[in-house]
Amino acid sequence: MQSDTLPFTAGTPGYRLAYHLGEDNHCPGCDRSHWLVGRMTAECAYCGTALPIGVGRTAGGGLFRSQGKPGVPLAA
Repeated sequence: MQSDTLPFTAGTPGYRLAYHLGEDNHCPGCDRSHWLVGRMTAECAYCGTALPIGVGRTAGGGLFRSQGKPGVPLAA
């Protein structure tokens, strides 16, 4: 029997579990709401399920920008 679903592709948009700052977050593993929050992830204090923090992230090529004139070296 052939399946009608397509294979999973990580880069496609869809529903993603994430910890949202300033909201009431329940763990998808144990349904409790006590979290240990770090810089990139939040971990459930009871079962250890880790979720990425779902806020706007700054990553990629445009992270650092120079406001100086082109061709002028930066002071060391």
